[in-house]
Amino acid sequence: MPIDEQIARSWADAERKVFWLDRPDAPAPEPPLAADTAADLAIVGGGFTGLWAAIQAKQDDPDRDVLLLERGSIANAASGRNGGFCDRSVTHGLANAMDRFPDEVDRISELEWLSFRGLLADIERYGIECDLLRSGEMAVARAPHELEAAHEETDALRRLGEDVVVLDRDGVRAEVNSPRFVGGVWRRDAVVMLDPARLAWGLKRAAGELGVRIHEGTEVTGLAVDGPGVTIATSTGRVRARKAILATNAFPPLARQIRRYVVPVYDLVLMTEPLSQAQRDAIGWRSRQGVGDMTNMFQYYRVTDDGRILWGGLDAIYHWRNGIDPSFEERPETFDALARNFFDTFPQLEGLRFSHRWGGVIDTCSRFSVFFGTSLGGRVAYALGYTGNGVGATRFGARTALDLVDGLDTGRTRLALVRGKPLPFPPEPLRWAGIQLTRHALARADRRQGKRGLWLRLLDTLGLGFAS
Repeated sequence: MPIDEQIARSWADAERKVFWLDRPDAPAPEPPLAADTAADLAIVGGGFTGLWAAIQAKQDDPDRDVLLLERGSIANAASGRNGGFCDRSVTHGLANAMDRFPDEVDRISELEWLSFRGLLADIERYGIECDLLRSGEMAVARAPHELEAAHEETDALRRLGEDVVVLDRDGVRAEVNSPRFVGGVWRRDAVVMLDPARLAWGLKRAAGELGVRIHEGTEVTGLAVDGPGVTIATSTGRVRARKAILATNAFPPLARQIRRYVVPVYDLVLMTEPLSQAQRDAIGWRSRQGVGDMTNMFQYYRVTDDGRILWGGLDAIYHWRNGIDPSFEERPETFDALARNFFDTFPQLEGLRFSHRWGGVIDTCSRFSVFFGTSLGGRVAYALGYTGNGVGATRFGARTALDLVDGLDTGRTRLALVRGKPLPFPPEPLRWAGIQLTRHALARADRRQGKRGLWLRLLDTLGLGFAS
């Protein structure tokens, strides 16, 4: 059978479902908002940012009346369909922090550790069963030049308190046996693996137990000043709130000034059927750490608790005029490329099939990491632009948004990370053309041993970028 046909067959029968959500014990959604109401704090968006904001607001003040509105069902968007990599970084990695916030790296790191440890403590405090695994994450090199660049970060990561191990060819293959790996860097204590849907559902339960009022199936259609507070319009009622937090991520923002900074991109994922014991033995991977490529067009992969391999990434697909549509979640050429790279990485798994395939939209910005702001005279705060790094960073983002909406002067709000904005994306058609050119330039750099061409060097100078 030709290799192209084998690749296509490997995923052709995969269910078009998010693996994490494909289970009978998913909680029933809370009822939609049914009438006008009022709240001290209204949160728009029930993803990780919104859930963490609700929980931390009640931790700060149990008497605060907190209302959370979610247009769909909690965990059914980006929070429930990601890879489940929970990283302490809020800047999408140390290299990005050093490039963009060189004077704040140490302070940002201190706050990252504080938030990350608080996240783990909250998961334990609220009894959230989300298959949490303290296995770390390993960045793997497929070419020597990638490992050379990674070595430059290792000493800095150790200085900032991380347990980091550099692995040569034999060392990395002893951990995860692929003939393509030539080395790796294993961050052993700054990343955990978890089930993202179960985390979201657990946070929903915890928020409800703390007294947060949650309404799912409630789409917010407008936001306006209302005396000292705001009015939030929905299709089924209005909410008058003293303050509000926007946690809408990739979806069309309610505050107009946000629109220049965020673009939605599609990320696609494959999940294999469970491996046999012989297949597990053939690849090793006994520590079950997360793995990510060091390339620009990187892939991320991990092992689930029932012995499947999740394989995602590679493409970050932008559609004309910030397009968002369910049809974009099915892209055969990307699934073919993912499957081809999977079997190239693990040729010993030839014949394995994929059981699930899915895709969805995430938010990205030109600096690749969360940014913040306020609107409507400080009545509204937002945290957006996580660029695929939201499982861990959202707790920090939510905490900072609470500081901003409450007008607090804290170590977080004084950061340039918080006070500044990413450079805006240009309007169409320049936005689409620039993103496509950047995607092709990044792929070309991977083929040229990491050498960045003129376009990428220009973007580096301007502080612009595109990623997922």
